[in-house]
Amino acid sequence: MNYNNKKFKPVLNSKNGETTAETIFEYKQIGNIITSEYYGGKIINGHLIGLVDKDGNIEMRYHQVNNKNELMTGICFSKPEITASGKIRLYEDWKWTSGDKSSGKSILEEI
Repeated sequence: MNYNNKKFKPVLNSKNGETTAETIFEYKQIGNIITSEYYGGKIINGHLIGLVDKDGNIEMRYHQVNNKNELMTGICFSKPEITASGKIRLYEDWKWTSGDKSSGKSILEEI
């Protein structure tokens, strides 16, 4: 699975998360390395870097500045699913490594 030049937005997130339906992720992939810049909603600017395995699963680290001017960091594991329309849906388990260090779940869909 290749995520290069794909865009995603959250359709579901835990209450302790900061991404919303207004957040847009722009993915780039070279080999098994994935990066993304993201912004919108509560996120002024964010970046992630990760590794993609042969099944399209992603292990990533992220950092972002939110609309409270706080620098937040975390770790995330994403598992892909191909929808009936052929788009990618990512099921994510994440954990803050800053702030309250809580965990959550989110779902992103390709746009």
